[in-house]
Amino acid sequence: MERRSFLRGAVVGTSAAAFGFTLWQGAASAAPAQPGAGPYGALGAADANGIQLPAGFTSRVIARSGQKVGATSYIWHNAPDGGACFADGSGWIYVSNSEISSTGGASAVRFSSTGAITGAYRILSNTNRNCAGGATPWNTWLSCEEVSTGYVYETDPWGVKAAVRRSAMGRFNHEAAAADPVRKVIYLTEDASDGCLYRFVPTTWGDLSSGTLQVLKAGTGTSGSFTWATVPDPDGSPTPTRDQVSGAKLFNGGEGCHYANDTVWFTTKGDNRLWQLNLLNNTYELAYDDSLVIGGGAPLTGVDNVTGAASGDLFVAEDGGNMEICVITPDDVVAPFLRITGQSSSEICGPAFSPDGRRLYFSSQRGTTGSSSGGITYEVTGPFRA
Repeated sequence: MERRSFLRGAVVGTSAAAFGFTLWQGAASAAPAQPGAGPYGALGAADANGIQLPAGFTSRVIARSGQKVGATSYIWHNAPDGGACFADGSGWIYVSNSEISSTGGASAVRFSSTGAITGAYRILSNTNRNCAGGATPWNTWLSCEEVSTGYVYETDPWGVKAAVRRSAMGRFNHEAAAADPVRKVIYLTEDASDGCLYRFVPTTWGDLSSGTLQVLKAGTGTSGSFTWATVPDPDGSPTPTRDQVSGAKLFNGGEGCHYANDTVWFTTKGDNRLWQLNLLNNTYELAYDDSLVIGGGAPLTGVDNVTGAASGDLFVAEDGGNMEICVITPDDVVAPFLRITGQSSSEICGPAFSPDGRRLYFSSQRGTTGSSSGGITYEVTGPFRA
């Protein structure tokens, strides 16, 4: 599998072979990802759904807040946010959070092998501002509450098993989660201007009922080495989890989080950055920073949710900006992949690929109305790189 080539400086010397990268000349002194021609070409005119796409790609609306999903009787939730896909026999399921206060929760849409909608249903109810989350290797969805005393809820994408609150994973302003099956931990972002990056180490991998919450410790710079320290009181009361460990590194508004191939990528919206943790040598660095784009004119602003494709490409959704999902390639090129027009008061949430990698799902949280009741969930199909 092709992987990313953001490794810099000392990282290049120690990790190139382990990652299987072909590192281009001068990587040790290169800036983070820069604008360039994307792998899919220029965006075309907006289609009937108001989405600009490269040639060969098409979009369809999967669900609208307050309306029935397809031919089902299920009413889609308001303010759709983070999401993920799960294999379901020859078909798949897309789950989506609802970032609504007090009644948030999450829903799911089931698809057949041809992409036809065969069902829709609730998988989590009566929780608070469920923003992002993450999938686990044992096929559950971790739905995260974006409030100061928020919890993580482990849910069943099939809607058969009852959702379970995972208190040991900490009580803070949760955003996203990413599972690392190699180190057997879950990484967690915190959406606060002085937030932290955490990892949860379960007592038993596959069982999140108990374990240790740790926080990343590092210097104040944009690159260097890091360690992990145990958070004494994961409940965060009376002292917030981010304030309990001296030397914990602070990040400006943690958002999306993605793990692949011994690497964690996560975004911070307060400074429009994409960060990279290189887990083989415990170093961190910037993978993208809109203020470091050479010549100005950054194509990606308002960084938010992030997901990855089998090609090694990262897809980063914008909260604001000009309503784009941008692709960042393994050779450090960032370019728009799609743009939603006529929805400047919204944000793009929940990008996730179907198990076969041929379909990308995402939502416009407030749609054309600018209201939580105007959410729209889309599917884009086309020749994604293998």
